Amino acid sequence: MSDAVSTPGAVTAELSPGVRRTTLPSGLRVVTEEMAGVRSAAVGVWVGVGSRDESTTVDGSSLHGCSHFLEHLLFKGTPTRSALEISLALDEVGGEFNAYTAKEYTVFHARVLDEDLPMAIDVLGDMITSSLLTAEDVEAEREVILDEIAMHDDDPDDVVHNLFAAQAWGAETPLGRGIAGTVESITALSREQIFQFYRDHYRSDAMVVAVAGNLRHDDVVAQVAAAFGAGGFLDGTSTPQLCRAGDPVAVQPGEVRVRKPFEQVNLVLGMEGLPRDDDRRFALSIVTTALGGGTSSRLFQEIRERRGLAYSVYSFASSHAETGLVGVALGCLPAKVDESLAVVREELRRLAADGITEAELAMCKGQLRGGLVLGLEDSASRMSRLGKAELTHAETLSIDDVLDRIQAVTLEDCRAITAEVFSKPELLAVVAP
Repeated sequence: MSDAVSTPGAVTAELSPGVRRTTLPSGLRVVTEEMAGVRSAAVGVWVGVGSRDESTTVDGSSLHGCSHFLEHLLFKGTPTRSALEISLALDEVGGEFNAYTAKEYTVFHARVLDEDLPMAIDVLGDMITSSLLTAEDVEAEREVILDEIAMHDDDPDDVVHNLFAAQAWGAETPLGRGIAGTVESITALSREQIFQFYRDHYRSDAMVVAVAGNLRHDDVVAQVAAAFGAGGFLDGTSTPQLCRAGDPVAVQPGEVRVRKPFEQVNLVLGMEGLPRDDDRRFALSIVTTALGGGTSSRLFQEIRERRGLAYSVYSFASSHAETGLVGVALGCLPAKVDESLAVVREELRRLAADGITEAELAMCKGQLRGGLVLGLEDSASRMSRLGKAELTHAETLSIDDVLDRIQAVTLEDCRAITAEVFSKPELLAVVAP
């Protein structure tokens, strides 16, 4: 059903019980979920821009790392709040406040007591729409980001997954590059480039404000309209933009190895997966759970419990607008690499040939359904689910819809997806001492 709200020109729809969406004339979407019995509220501003949107400028300059750089800078002050005042506003009420950048979106989020939600919305609206991005702040934060890049270069898991993506899509492509940028690209970025990127991509029609907790939807809409409307940010009319990229991106099989002064060998073995809105993703999630999604999974039992080859081993499926990856990650001592790889390859071969069993299907359905519900017990998790779904998916599914989709997966569905996905050419990334 839909109805009018007090904000002129806004359109509201009920997506599922307790979940409502209001679209303002400017294209800004406000999605809320009312949670009975809680005293907290979480708010997130989801912006449809990430590292894959950092195209080269007309003069040939690289914008690699600009999204992440900008995320840092939006905490540095506005005409009405200094960086310290932004921090104090949340700290003095015991709130949690942070942000992160992904390949296809950037998120700014806060979790507070329900009575402090209007303040959190006001602070976020001010930051998102009116940040100053001074030259002094750019130079100070540049050093922080260079330190952060060095920190990621010392993390074996970060290094091997970045290497895996670079092999899959190409080290110089938007999807294949690391999110934080490189020392060279961050050093070269100017304040003018970052400010222009801010004005080009931080538009109301490319944003979702997601809020969950003890709230009233109409109150939240009014608070968002006031906080984001300053300076004409919500002026004009536009159609909301789904967070989508361009044409399909081919995945390139192959092997890449680098040497790092780590004690262990870290590797990721995988292949092309599914894009974000492929209906078969529910079957694939069951298969990857059976393969390496818990302590009862095939890989954990064979590699860790029976053979003692590695402390950590897990499977994963990642997806983007038009492409995806599926794989297995593990870390082991150099002497155990060959045997570990042989075991993983044999399990992938078995999956492609035979699929999973009825017992595994039932177990994985229970694991996924239970994990989904238990993971949504707090307001921050509910907010994140709402924001990501609204910004990135063509269809916003309710929790019950997702549970039903998982339950509806058949053994034949799983066998079909394993035969297709796990028979594709492999990608291998290895970081070794």
